[in-house]
Amino acid sequence: MADLLQVTDGNFDEEIIQSEIPAMVDFWAEWCGPCKMVGPVVEELAKDYDGKIKIAQMDVDQNRETPARFGIRNIPTLILFKNGEVAQTIVGAYPKSHLDAELKKLL
Repeated sequence: MADLLQVTDGNFDEEIIQSEIPAMVDFWAEWCGPCKMVGPVVEELAKDYDGKIKIAQMDVDQNRETPARFGIRNIPTLILFKNGEVAQTIVGAYPKSHLDAELKKLL
């Protein structure tokens, strides 16, 4: 299984904003309980959408600039990008079926 892409303040624009395909970023932290529930779902979605949607994670404790730039106050927050623009922001832990339906809208 491919490891989930980990994005940082340093490579965020290159990996996500300039991505040729839509992208979803899971903003999370090690200490966040709901983030741990979302993590495995995000990994499954990364496999399901491999090559169609770029799926990445960002640790908000290690990276401060990007979460601030997107006004992230609560985690987990999932931001869906299309053509470098925010298409949707999902705050909180949702089941895979909900996230899957939102991702399909990007395609």
